[in-house]
This record gives sequence, C-alpha cells and structure tokens, in this order.
Amino acid sequence: MWPEEATALQESGRSLTELRSVGPFTAHFITEWLREPPDPPTPPPLRDGFITYAYARTVVDAHPEWHAVARADHQMHTDETDGSSTIEEMAEAAASTGRERIAITDHSKTLRITNGMDEARLIAQGEHIAAVNARGSGPLVLRSIEMDITPDGGGDMDPTVLAGLDLVLGAFHSKLRLRDDQTDRYFRGLENPDVQVLAHPRGRIYNFRAGLTCDWERVARHAVKTGTALEIDAYPDRQDLDVERLRIVAAEDAWISIGTDAHTPAELVFLEIGIAAAILAGVSRDRILNLLSARDLADRVGLIRATKKRDTSVGSTTWQGASASASTQHQAKQADPALSVARPEVNSAPDRPAPAEASLKTSESKPRTRRRKG
Repeated sequence: MWPEEATALQESGRSLTELRSVGPFTAHFITEWLREPPDPPTPPPLRDGFITYAYARTVVDAHPEWHAVARADHQMHTDETDGSSTIEEMAEAAASTGRERIAITDHSKTLRITNGMDEARLIAQGEHIAAVNARGSGPLVLRSIEMDITPDGGGDMDPTVLAGLDLVLGAFHSKLRLRDDQTDRYFRGLENPDVQVLAHPRGRIYNFRAGLTCDWERVARHAVKTGTALEIDAYPDRQDLDVERLRIVAAEDAWISIGTDAHTPAELVFLEIGIAAAILAGVSRDRILNLLSARDLADRVGLIRATKKRDTSVGSTTWQGASASASTQHQAKQADPALSVARPEVNSAPDRPAPAEASLKTSESKPRTRRRKG
C-alpha cells in the first residue's frame, strides 16, 4: 500500500522507485501508463469497493475535523494469538502514531487456527494489560477480545469473564461464502448479549472472498435497536464495512467502531483507510466510538449491556444467562428476528451502572500485509 500516488511523485520530479516494490523495470511501465492512461476495467466483485491508502490519506487530510478519530484504534492482535508482537510493542508503535487508546482484541478459543484464547488466558492477559496501564507510559490499553460468533449468533466464551472486559468484539469466521441472504444471521449476531461491536461484518477479503449478503437497511436498524456498533475494519484487504454499505448504515444513524485489525506494528498506520471510508459515506462523527473519551466509552458499553439485560427481563428468550454453561447458553432460536424484539441477556458493566435515563439512541459527549485467517 503506497502512502502516495504515483502521479504525485512524478509531478514532483521524484523517482517512482521510492514506492515500495517498484524498481526501474516496473517504474518504466508505470511511467508509460501515466503518460497514456489505459481504460481501467470494471473490477470484479472480489476487488470492488476498495480504496487505496494514498487516496485515504488525501481524504482525511482534506477533513481536519476528523483527525481526532485517530486517537483510538479498536481492533488489533498480538503474539498471544496470530499477531507478531507483544502488547508492549503494539502499544509503543500505537503511541508513535498518536494513538491515545487501543483495544487488544486477540481471538477466542474456537478459532484454533489463530491459537485462540480460552478464559484462563484471557484473564491472564487482562492482568498483563492492567500492569501495562499502571506504568502510564503509553496509550490506554483496553481489555478486549474478538470473539467468534457462530451462524446461530452464539459466542464461545464464558459471559462472566467477558463482563470483566472493557470492550467485546464479535465476528463471524465460518460459512462466509454463503450466497443466500443472511439477514437473520446478522440479527442473531447483533442480539448476542456479550457483544458491543460486530467486527468486519461482511467477512470479505480482497481477491479472495466476496463476503456475506443481507438487507443492510434492516441490519443497520437492528444495530440501532440493540445498540451494537458496526465496525469499519481498516485493514487494506478487508475495508469492511465498505463505503457503499456504510452509506446505508449512516442513514440509519447506527454506531460505528474503527479498528486497523493490525497483526504487526507496521499495519497500525492503516487506520486512515477506515476514517476515510466514514468520511466518504457521510457517517456522523457523534456516532463513532473512537471519538468517545475512555469514560464515555465505558458508559456506552455499560449502557448496551444494561439495555440488553433489561430487554431480556421483559420477554422470553433462548439465551440462558450468565449462570448457564457456555455450551448451552448460546443456542439461538431459529425464528425470524425481524418479527421479534432484541431480547438477549448480559451482565451489566462491572465498574458502573448505565445511566437510567439514557437511551441507545442518545449521543454521548464527544470531545506488506498478510491475508487474514478468518
């Protein structure tokens, strides 16, 4: 991913060989293409809807009021699962890019290909993160996870352990090549009582997988109803949600979380791709979790948890609650979620209760790369 467009280098008189992986031979062909631009073909679905890193940077630079979004990155991975670096190394690299808050979202136990974490390892990592934060020398590190969500909407971690985290991302990692409408599946995922952010919702990967399809208008409305944020995964090969679908989400006023999905320190710079997508889609800045202060983010998470718990108490549900085993409590009902209310159960935030008068529609105060294994 080049940080600058080839045309900008050429116009400034600089050599195209400054670009990554461009030698004299390749530079010659690029020069010829710039001199006589060919007609670009229509991209196939596997390559459609992606923006370049260089273009993303120009979009963000043209909107300085969005620069504050970059103070937080809500998805990244460490060597605890499939990342390359330690928590300390990721935090140090994040600090160098101006981040004030990062979420460590290593994978959960079902995703064995990534060495996913069980509850004991997650608790130990939380203690490690607490020690890192106690030093006070870098960005605030959130205790988080990217939990695998089954097509039924169930998770694979003990809810009592998840309740002690600062932020829980849920993500689909199986049956991602289905071509039929998956709206009901999204409903069940959004209703998961332990999840505050639905990560890389489509599950697409550039030139590899087109991702799931659904009625995005209905899904966005259900995200608002449950309070669950939809993610912009800014990793270059994902860009998920993409600009086209983000426009639908923005029109419904759903919440957004932006994360790099970085697995190496070098990938942290790609947050600008996600910010640019939000700008281009017309997402309201008061609906972006990254812009919330740490306190307001904690309140937001507590509000989602408390609201889902409240909704459970007023209606029947197949979610069995925190006291049930992880294997039994996530058996989602096979019904059309469009005909029912959001009714999952969850523990409220451990540190503070959600404001009783608040609602999920209310704005809080604002103040190269590898292919993924999922």
